[in-house]
Amino acid sequence: MAKGKGFFGEFKEFIARGNVMDMAVGVIIGGAFGKISTSLVNDIIMPLISILTGGIDFTAWKWVLKAAQGETPEVAVNFGLFLATILDFIIIAFAVFCMIKAINVLHRKKEEAPAPEPDPEPSAEEKLLTEIRDLLKKG
Repeated sequence: MAKGKGFFGEFKEFIARGNVMDMAVGVIIGGAFGKISTSLVNDIIMPLISILTGGIDFTAWKWVLKAAQGETPEVAVNFGLFLATILDFIIIAFAVFCMIKAINVLHRKKEEAPAPEPDPEPSAEEKLLTEIRDLLKKG
């Protein structure tokens, strides 16, 4: 950053860069994708796991450390919710992996595109004929 620019001038220059806008779009789309992934886990995968475990609500799995007494709520370790969050993370990580893998394939295809072939080098016979022609023009 150039000397003489104030803090806000540098900030304005930073924000004006295109990659910052791309990052902002990525964060917004990522947030929306996170909601989709959470719904997939909570509304589709967890009920299927619940069926496999005999109808137990997977997200309700917890260790109660202190039972509720009167108006005091229970104190519990909600490991079912934690496992659901881990599953949500794995789905998001897999989607990001697939996206990056696809981008890398596209980059490789671009790099592997054949370069245009240079004009072929004239043969020894063509070089000799060119030399003879040039001598005849002088002569």
